[in-house]
Amino acid sequence: MNHLPTEEEPDAGPAETGRLREALAAAAYGVTPSRAPLADVERRGRTIRRRRRTTVLGAGCGLLLVPLAFVVVHGTDDADRTTRPAATVSASPTPTPSPTASQRTPAPTPRVVAPGERVTAAPGFVLWLTKEGKHWTTPDMPEFPQFRSVVDGNIDRSTPGVSVQSHGDRSREYLSGLYYGGEGTASVVEVGTADGVVRGHLLELPGRPGWGVWYAVTDDVRRDDDDPFASTPSVTVRDTEGRVYAQYPRP
Repeated sequence: MNHLPTEEEPDAGPAETGRLREALAAAAYGVTPSRAPLADVERRGRTIRRRRRTTVLGAGCGLLLVPLAFVVVHGTDDADRTTRPAATVSASPTPTPSPTASQRTPAPTPRVVAPGERVTAAPGFVLWLTKEGKHWTTPDMPEFPQFRSVVDGNIDRSTPGVSVQSHGDRSREYLSGLYYGGEGTASVVEVGTADGVVRGHLLELPGRPGWGVWYAVTDDVRRDDDDPFASTPSVTVRDTEGRVYAQYPRP
């Protein structure tokens, strides 16, 4: 079968190309596009954002874990070294304010006794007060009370003063007396002896009568039988402010 020689088809001309483009454009205008899948697009957007946040958080945690990893690796490589904890800063203690005058312990005041109430200072040494004055007994004569009056005119209660009565032996001394006429409130009595100062006690009747009784018991008091006044102690009664209420001998 003989084939005739063929000749190459000539290229399409510009006119044919133009007609082809017009046909394609007309077909495209006739196509109605489908609705966009908005729900799928939103879900995919949220998924992408979550992945981005997870990536950022993972990167931040990685940065935080780097120092910890360094400490663990450092401790594994060099077991002889100990990582010291960071020093803690403690707050400075608040200074305690000094107590005010109202917060201080109040000064002592005389023991208030009822008229005739017995107070035993030592065995056999008993004192009591009446409106007339001071009564007491001593260990060697418990059945013979002694008395010092505050109303017979022998003392001037308008002027500060202290009287002293003593009794005892070479090992113990029983000291007592009246105090009267001072300003303020009597608080303490200091008895100066050859062995030092002894703190005594004060007694008063109710109602601030302006006088009271002091007493003290001391050991190892040096006595001079030839001169009984040589061993007489000094006595200072102070008020609640620490000032002298009355004293013997008088200044």
